[in-house]
Amino acid sequence: MAKTAMIRARTEPHLKNKVEKIFHLLGLSSSEAINLFFRQVSLREGLPFEVKIPNEVTLKAIKDAGRRRGLTKCKDTNAMFKRLGI
Repeated sequence: MAKTAMIRARTEPHLKNKVEKIFHLLGLSSSEAINLFFRQVSLREGLPFEVKIPNEVTLKAIKDAGRRRGLTKCKDTNAMFKRLGI
């Protein structure tokens, strides 16, 4: 019985490069990250995160944040927490 199995997948080059940089910061290779994902799916018997389609309000907030519209700036975390009432 083989000790490893090969997985082949296609993805966008920009996405691959961006994600591999994040893996590098975390000290993971792509193979290790994929194995981590597979183990979590196995343990949870499903995806290890929620998958849903965002509603219109959330989509607008995501787009606005990406365009840096409607953002509130605070000078530091204390000011942010005060503004949030925390």
